[in-house]
Amino acid sequence: MPLVAGVDTSTQSCKIVVRDADTGELVRSGSAKHPDGTEVHPDHWWSAFLEAAAAAGGLVDVAAIAVGGQQHGLVALDAAGNVVRDALLWNDTRSAAAAEALISELGEGDRAAGAQRWADVVGSVLVASLTVTKLRWLRDAEPGNAARVAAVALPHDWLSWRIAGYGPQGDPSAPLGPDLDALFTDRSDASGTGYYDAQGADGAGEYRPDLLRLALGHDDVVLPRVLAPAEAGAVAHPTIAGSAVDGGALIGPGAGDNAGASLGVGMVPGDVAISIGTSGVVSAVAPRRTADGSGAINGFADATGNALMLAVTLNAARVLDAARTLLDVDFDGLAALALQAPAGSDGLVLVPYLEGERTPNRPDATGTLHGIRLATSTRPHLARAYLEGMLCGLADGLDALRAQGVPIERVMLIGGAAQSPAVQQIAPQVFGLPIAIPAPGEYVADGAARQAAWVLAAARGGTAAPGGAPADVAPPAWSTTIATTLPADPHPIIRDQYAAVRDLV
Repeated sequence: MPLVAGVDTSTQSCKIVVRDADTGELVRSGSAKHPDGTEVHPDHWWSAFLEAAAAAGGLVDVAAIAVGGQQHGLVALDAAGNVVRDALLWNDTRSAAAAEALISELGEGDRAAGAQRWADVVGSVLVASLTVTKLRWLRDAEPGNAARVAAVALPHDWLSWRIAGYGPQGDPSAPLGPDLDALFTDRSDASGTGYYDAQGADGAGEYRPDLLRLALGHDDVVLPRVLAPAEAGAVAHPTIAGSAVDGGALIGPGAGDNAGASLGVGMVPGDVAISIGTSGVVSAVAPRRTADGSGAINGFADATGNALMLAVTLNAARVLDAARTLLDVDFDGLAALALQAPAGSDGLVLVPYLEGERTPNRPDATGTLHGIRLATSTRPHLARAYLEGMLCGLADGLDALRAQGVPIERVMLIGGAAQSPAVQQIAPQVFGLPIAIPAPGEYVADGAARQAAWVLAAARGGTAAPGGAPADVAPPAWSTTIATTLPADPHPIIRDQYAAVRDLV
């Protein structure tokens, strides 16, 4: 029974699942926390990975491993493999002005033209989340650090590199030293940088050094090799994983967290997943990406060779956290309160831009509460308004996908908040569609584990096509259990009220 490991190095924690490569059955798991904040030294991710691996009973017996991770984060390395400065995470909005400058520059002063050009080339109109904007911020705000940059990686790239035994010069936990050319990534995470064209080179994908130079001021930096979906990038160092397996543990290309979750729940073209985690994500798989110059939809790659279109909000589960703090209740208490108020909360509407916002692009916005009257100044009304506001933001993302002609055949609700009884009752009212809820799981880690099993199968029995892609090995057919199917229950008043006030910020 070969075992594989999947890692989710997310904003908040590191989670590891060890699964049977053939069946997908969970064998064991472990997790560890990451520190809070929008900038974090990557060493914290490494420590959390080691802690999570120990909690999972170690990784000596796994034959392959892959890492899914938070997208867009900037990990800048110097020539000796040291981290130049704390990593700027996807939810750090200090580069908002840099994003606007880059859009204007590519459009030669015409913002609309620049926005469309970015969308045409890399699939996304720039916002503060994307790595390329953080590089411009670094160039302008910390020119000394910008000059030291010898390699640029993303969180999952950096952790895969460390698992292979590489790292800062002189670090005893990095026996292979700072070989920057050993960095590797996958198309999904590369497509979220802002300097990678997933459809370039006749569909093979290619970096755009001109865009990197536009942001950082120089392009003489190492960028991770972009691997095919089931191509191994390295072998794990035996002190980390695979020491009990002949040949060691292969390391898969990994994936961005949304692509990892898509693989974990088995999404195919026509599927849409609405994920309520630290960020809110509406994602759809399709054969080709969009080029949405409005910026509502990001056109990324997925982990299988398809495109993955995303509408992303900064404000999702943390909106519920804010409501719990405000009302001094736990999650169950918040759900119970929200279900005591009617649909539309009698006109009380929250526009939930509590951390600025990414979609729509309003990094400096704040949340607003409309319709406050004596009758709506109750705990149930507030609880429901917070839930409805969060879900309305995601529903706008679903509309944006429709407007781009993305096929929507099945909607799945995932993420920790999907298990809330209030979310399950209110979501069909807001979205107006039937909703399938997969069984609870660590979808990103599960997707990484499924990729690891795919890499293992390709290495053991596949016929390699050009670029290392397996010509005759498909991802393992692990089953996805749909735990609940919710019928559509449209209540138009909820979205009508939200639409009337969402731009009054």
